[in-house]
Amino acid sequence: MKKTARTTSKQKPAHRPAAGELLLEIGTEELPYEFIAPALAALKDQGARLLSEARLTFESIRSFGTPRRLVLVVDGLAKHQTAVVKEAMGPSKAVGFDQAGQPTKAAIGFAAGQGVAVDQLQVRQTPKGDYLFAVKQDAGQPATSLLPGILAQLIGALSFPKAMKWNDAGVRFARPVRWLAALFSGAVVPVHAAGLVAGHRTYGHRVMGGGKPIAVRDFKTYGEGLERRGVVVDPERRRRLIEEQLDRLCAKAGVGLNADEKLLDQAVFTTEWPWAVMGTFKQDYLAVPPEILITSMKEHQGFFSVRDKKSGKLAPHFIAVANIQLKDMSLIRAGNERVLAARLADAKFFFDEDRKTALETRAKKLGGVTFHQKLGTMAQKQERVTMLAGVISELVHPRQEGLKQTCERAAALCKADLLTGIVGEFPELQGIMGGEYAKHDGESAAVAQAIREQYLPRSLEGDLPKTVEGQVLSLADRLDSLAAFFHVGIVPTGSEDPFALRRHATAIVRILLEGATFKDVGRAVQKAQTIVAVAGFKAGSTAGGDAHQRLIEFLFERLRHYGRTVHGLRDDVMNAVLKVADRQALDMRDLIQRMTALQKITARAEFDPLIVGFKRAHRLVEKERWERKPVEPDRFQDATEGRLYASLQDRERLAAHLEAGRYEQALDVLVGLKPAIDAFFEAVMVNAEDPAVRGNRLSLLKEVDDLFMSFADFSQIVVQGS
Repeated sequence: MKKTARTTSKQKPAHRPAAGELLLEIGTEELPYEFIAPALAALKDQGARLLSEARLTFESIRSFGTPRRLVLVVDGLAKHQTAVVKEAMGPSKAVGFDQAGQPTKAAIGFAAGQGVAVDQLQVRQTPKGDYLFAVKQDAGQPATSLLPGILAQLIGALSFPKAMKWNDAGVRFARPVRWLAALFSGAVVPVHAAGLVAGHRTYGHRVMGGGKPIAVRDFKTYGEGLERRGVVVDPERRRRLIEEQLDRLCAKAGVGLNADEKLLDQAVFTTEWPWAVMGTFKQDYLAVPPEILITSMKEHQGFFSVRDKKSGKLAPHFIAVANIQLKDMSLIRAGNERVLAARLADAKFFFDEDRKTALETRAKKLGGVTFHQKLGTMAQKQERVTMLAGVISELVHPRQEGLKQTCERAAALCKADLLTGIVGEFPELQGIMGGEYAKHDGESAAVAQAIREQYLPRSLEGDLPKTVEGQVLSLADRLDSLAAFFHVGIVPTGSEDPFALRRHATAIVRILLEGATFKDVGRAVQKAQTIVAVAGFKAGSTAGGDAHQRLIEFLFERLRHYGRTVHGLRDDVMNAVLKVADRQALDMRDLIQRMTALQKITARAEFDPLIVGFKRAHRLVEKERWERKPVEPDRFQDATEGRLYASLQDRERLAAHLEAGRYEQALDVLVGLKPAIDAFFEAVMVNAEDPAVRGNRLSLLKEVDDLFMSFADFSQIVVQGS
């Protein structure tokens, strides 16, 4: 019988090996700024992994980058692989040697396969008996022999959202690779990648660098040489420089910066030598809504906007971060002002033209805009949202005069701004422009504000709609999207969620927990599904079964995420409460309050033993599938049965606490049952020989089970000993 060798490796402890510095630079054409930060993270992580797998130890690993270069620096990199002892287990001694002690073919073949002499095989005791082992010392190789392959593999492993080929090497990269520099302890590492061979030269700023190569020996001379040629290679340093320049310019002009982290990231990764310059634009453009001006400056030009410190209103200035420093920046300032003036003129034109047509008129043309190929037009969606907004408004405030009419009016106009020029140019201004144009058309302030707030919140931490009407419209729009996509079988799976349904569900949960208050969420979900079904869209293949239940569970998934991230709630605690939640009439605030109270009481010393006793009762009635039957006190044979039955009469006090939302007091009632439950199980055997006694005890335990279940399914709680 052939034995399979089992190989293990043991790193040999030794004194600290000699070490050096590794520097790798990938020089490219200008990379898209969005690609650089992820590429630097990948360069660092994959570099660390490849070096570790090659048994090359190091002290630290860092990555740096600009639009024209990705850089990896490894400090304290060992000059030699860590030595290891490799052991391979072969056949048993009885199979490897005959009775005369001579090696058999099995031992000879094993030794040859492992590259050792037969007489070097060792016999070791194992749990299975004596076995042959081949033990080899692997002293490893010099780092200089391994690094060319490792770095070539590292460069080839980098991936980007979009990549291209540019030569016969067949390598795909975000932009063409123009040079490679690789040095270890001052010596060139001859890396072959992307049709290039690495050297010891780099290149400075495309304009300020003079075009001549820079010879480098290590990271220190590399950084100093680049800085002399107009490159700050550390992105964090560029960030600090930009922030200082922005602060200085704002202080000088007496304005405040409209901070924007994404715009700051863009400035950091579109420059090698950042230099901020302030420009101005005509006061006339301030008549245009500030959102249009700010978006135009940001999206078209990457400019920062500023505001008047006293009034808080937008100021007629902007700040551009140029990728060059000149003695006279006036030409750059004038060029930016000229380009921005053209952009703002376009924006003002769109704004003026848009206001010539009322939203109500535009809304009638939404039949020509497709919402989704399986779900009809945007006009149909707007009609569904209008009906649903009326239902939700009555659930939120059934007696608030005019609320329903306001919400329905806002819903009837909410998608009309999709046909405006400004939204066509800047899709991120959806809703904002609708509210602006509604105000211009003479709609009420409440209608205009609701339209403006319909897409809030945009993230887990984003601002909520401030008005009730805005919250109602946001809920209606999102619930309709969930119901519609679920109806046609488009349900998020795994990480796939192309229509952002999880984001919609998260927004619904946030509004219900932090904003609008109403208990019948299940009723709103049911109404949304009914409206979609009546519209006649073909149900998808996954629409079978209880569609209402599936959508509620989807909302519960996001409620769990919220409870976990915002309140630090345990999964078992949340599952216990949700398992018994009424799916038809839901109050998410109430569910969170129950979860919070339950998690708080789990810290009490008597809680775990209580749950052990409850679970014992729960398993017994569940195993027997016992239906609730009246308990007959006359059949009690032990005093503990009577005491447990008497303690269950607290159910009315428990119900009163639950009705009033006093959940900690309700849980105190359940905790108070512990002595009676423990005593019952210590004194009696449930499965008595007399069927009548056995049935009566099961009925008693069924009442215990039902009492606990009126709050939560405590069988979901994880405790020691259960």
